Amino acid sequence: MVVSRRFFTQYIRNIRTIGAVAPSSRFLAQKMVQPIDFSAAKLIVQFGPGTGSFTDVLLHERHKNTSLVLIEFNTTFYETLVRQYGHEKNVYVYHGTAEDVDGILRQFGLAAKVDYIVSGLPFASLPIKQSQAILQRAQAVLKPEGKFITFQYTLLKKGFLAAYFDEITVSREWRNIPPAYVLTCRMLE
Repeated sequence: MVVSRRFFTQYIRNIRTIGAVAPSSRFLAQKMVQPIDFSAAKLIVQFGPGTGSFTDVLLHERHKNTSLVLIEFNTTFYETLVRQYGHEKNVYVYHGTAEDVDGILRQFGLAAKVDYIVSGLPFASLPIKQSQAILQRAQAVLKPEGKFITFQYTLLKKGFLAAYFDEITVSREWRNIPPAYVLTCRMLE
């Protein structure tokens, strides 16, 4: 209940950068990680982890040697993430923007290409230039077979994502408030 109240307060204060009134459900979290091959993933990056709804599942499912980088712009959420996950092995929490993902990876000594990006960013409300920069950087750091997994509450930005990724599969999670679409994006080789 405290997390939900804190989340809602941050939503009211930062409506353009926080796209939901409540944290994502466990059902949406499970659907977001379904496309991930945890046995092979070496590096997973999370854009906009918020209060950690997806992070909890990623930590539970990942191999112990898999590195997980959490990039959070909201100061309150960043501080929460540091408290929750800062002690975990191979977890790196960064306060900043996903536009700087390549520099953030270098800062943590993670020069390898990224296997998966799990994004909680609200592309429907972010400024277009910021969304473009984030997706360009995501393309640059992903392995050729890597996947960019995001959720949105409408499919309005599917065409926008298609400018960066050749293949997009869509599924729906009705047991989230509000219901959400999960878009799994990748480049064709």
